[in-house]
Amino acid sequence: MAAPADLPELAVTGSTGGLGGMLSRQLATSGFAQRLLVRDPARAPELAGASAVVCPYGDGAASRQALDGVKLLFMVSAAEAEDRLQQHYAFVDAAADAGVQHVVYTSFYGAAPDATFTLARDHYATEERIKASGMDFTFLRDNFYLDFLPLMAGEDGVIRGPAGDGVFSGVAREDVARSAHAVLRDPAIHKGMTYNLTGPEELTMAQAARVLSDGTGRTVSYHPETVEEAYASRASYGAPQWQLDAWVSTYTAMAAGEMAGLSPDVHGLTGQDPISLAEFLTRPVL
Repeated sequence: MAAPADLPELAVTGSTGGLGGMLSRQLATSGFAQRLLVRDPARAPELAGASAVVCPYGDGAASRQALDGVKLLFMVSAAEAEDRLQQHYAFVDAAADAGVQHVVYTSFYGAAPDATFTLARDHYATEERIKASGMDFTFLRDNFYLDFLPLMAGEDGVIRGPAGDGVFSGVAREDVARSAHAVLRDPAIHKGMTYNLTGPEELTMAQAARVLSDGTGRTVSYHPETVEEAYASRASYGAPQWQLDAWVSTYTAMAAGEMAGLSPDVHGLTGQDPISLAEFLTRPVL
């Protein structure tokens, strides 16, 4: 195996997952050499010009070694975990120590220290760590993924949560991958930029349920819960408190208006209009 310093200067995390996998395939199709940073090399996609390197986020020393020689880094947020922010900090610090020049990070729409959605606070803290590192940065703040909507309905076809009549501007993961590809293709012009990635429409959960019904043939409806009912209905999963808070605050952030608003950034980056929920439901799985 080649030494890390002899591998491509573009590194991509998350290639075994949905977003990173889409992006790494797009980069390969475009002829980019890339270093795939993965926990398990056996799961890394086999792509032309791609080399897999073991790189666990939380292990600073291993990350520092894996990032040796990298100049441009695409950083997908780590899997949801109680210590995810600490993993992010360790990885960002390792990237700076390794001499990475530019980080493109997938953040969340409305990331702020006081965001209602608890995980958006972690994204904000990660952004601040990247800024403080001295590395150049580009932040992609994704709205709620349309890809997750069909999975939110229970076996009875009901989506339950305390979103009220609040709207969200859901974005397809495919649009996020295309936007990231555009940034990585010409990173210099995107230094210091924060892009808000949304779909083309604002939807309430009730409206989204109707679109899901029309597009899937399954009867889907939305049942608004109170916050107390939301915690009670999820108690049977036995999830830790931080996870329950994240699940419930996904909906309360919508109710608070923090996922509302439409952005032109997907079109500005890709030259294509973002995908609507109805269109998403007709597209083949990538």
